[in-house]
Amino acid sequence: MPSVLVLYGTGEGQTAKVASQIAETLDGRGHDATSIDIENRPDEFALASFDAVLIGSSIHVGAHDEQIREFVSANRDELQRLPSGFFQVSLSSAVDDPERRAEAANYVDTLLEETDWHPDRIGLFGGALRYSKYGFLKRLMMKRIAKGATGDVDTSQDYEYTDWAEVDAFASDFAAFVEGRLDTEADAGES
Repeated sequence: MPSVLVLYGTGEGQTAKVASQIAETLDGRGHDATSIDIENRPDEFALASFDAVLIGSSIHVGAHDEQIREFVSANRDELQRLPSGFFQVSLSSAVDDPERRAEAANYVDTLLEETDWHPDRIGLFGGALRYSKYGFLKRLMMKRIAKGATGDVDTSQDYEYTDWAEVDAFASDFAAFVEGRLDTEADAGES
């Protein structure tokens, strides 16, 4: 049973929900998935204790979680050695607008360029508007962004845009990739 780390950085919790769903899907396929918020990472944390890793980050004001960026930079060599994937949760991926989707893809490209990491799989998922969790200024800023993106500007409620079937498909694809790669490595070791 391959062990898979799902390490994520979240703002208001949507990336945590996505990470949890990914871990559940991986567990359902017979993997031993461990989901960890980067802010609550144990001191004795070691990537080497996992067979594969997925890293996820939310986008806020056009930037990934800084701790995720630092972790990827500091652990790039180990991430290159392991089967790895990256998933991003953003409002830009929530809308059917080619410009905004390109913007979401550009966030990933920038992170990968800056860290020189080359994950095996990449997933981009729609996030959420958590007006109930925003302070006054952030609520105003997000309302302005939402007006042009989703049109959901009623700040008395929250909105979720994550396509859960897409999240499950990504997790299943990653699981199949890990299974195939580990089988290939095992076969090569027997030769």
